[in-house]
Amino acid sequence: MENPFRPSAGATPPEILGRAGVLDEFEYGLRLGSGAPGLLTIFTGARGIGKTVMIGAAHDVAREHGWAVISETATAGFMGRIGESMRQLAEELGTGPVVRRITAVAAAGFSITTQLPPERQVAWRTLGQNLLTLLDKHGTGLVITVDEIHAADRGELAQLAASVQHFTQDRLPIGLVFAGLPAAVSDLLNEGVATFLRRADKIDLHAAAVREVEESFAHTFAEASFEVSPALVRRAAEATGGYPFLIQLVGYFLWKEAEINQGTLTPESVERGIAAAHRRNARTVIEAALATVSPKDLDFLNAMAEDDGPSVAGDIGRRIGARTNLVANYRLRLLAAGLIEAAGHGKVDFAIPGLRQHLRAQTSD
Repeated sequence: MENPFRPSAGATPPEILGRAGVLDEFEYGLRLGSGAPGLLTIFTGARGIGKTVMIGAAHDVAREHGWAVISETATAGFMGRIGESMRQLAEELGTGPVVRRITAVAAAGFSITTQLPPERQVAWRTLGQNLLTLLDKHGTGLVITVDEIHAADRGELAQLAASVQHFTQDRLPIGLVFAGLPAAVSDLLNEGVATFLRRADKIDLHAAAVREVEESFAHTFAEASFEVSPALVRRAAEATGGYPFLIQLVGYFLWKEAEINQGTLTPESVERGIAAAHRRNARTVIEAALATVSPKDLDFLNAMAEDDGPSVAGDIGRRIGARTNLVANYRLRLLAAGLIEAAGHGKVDFAIPGLRQHLRAQTSD
């Protein structure tokens, strides 16, 4: 067997853990058609928690039900790229053979770096109406997915939300799936320009149960006939904390260790695999997340790292010598960046596994 673990952004893992039933409302919406609540879905959660994987799973479900899919990331000009994809789909439906199952079309050849001007907004909406009318005649519809909305131009998101609301009011078969960091999603839903999106099925993704990870590792390694004790499987599962990206990383490096050692995992090889996984997580997730943090925000994070669990805002303020209003500003910025999360009244905790240990290691060097 080849190594089934794929620890890269958005790659489909061998098994999606802790997500049973998450797409049930979305799938039911595909069966009901226009106006079904599940056709508006927003995935939120910390970095590496599996938002992009869930968008991929939504793609698969939509295609299985015969719906067309347009997939975008919320970089500048995504509305224009969605428009180009809609144009290509409309041409395909208008001139090609009628087929129920339509594959996703990759946007290419058209992009803009600003919001669509009014005349192009009208053209975009008209193009969408024509495409959705064609799809409706074929008993299908269109799902648009937009990943990383925390990085999006809010004007473009507002344009997309307004257009989708218009299509829904006209009872056209449209679905919209977003994914983004929790604070950014909350801000978007609280803005007047996107009140329509408050009706969306907001799904906050959390870590999988360690027991599920343990069972998955045991099953996957047994299929490959690897020799590994239950205690070591448990140790590996606990090292992931149920965090989807770490599940893939730990599984990936343990598989490599087993290949090197003729299918056997020893306590030493398991620890090497776990250490390699955490180093890769630090480089690809933690360091990337910290790259844009200001020195003052970093002081805030280092003050949090002194605690073994959730931190009290007042304690953080005393440690960094900052007034309450400044502490509140740092807190809001770090929430928006997806580095911390609320942990009860007046408390915050790290949103990314391993961040506390990484900061402690940096300050001790």
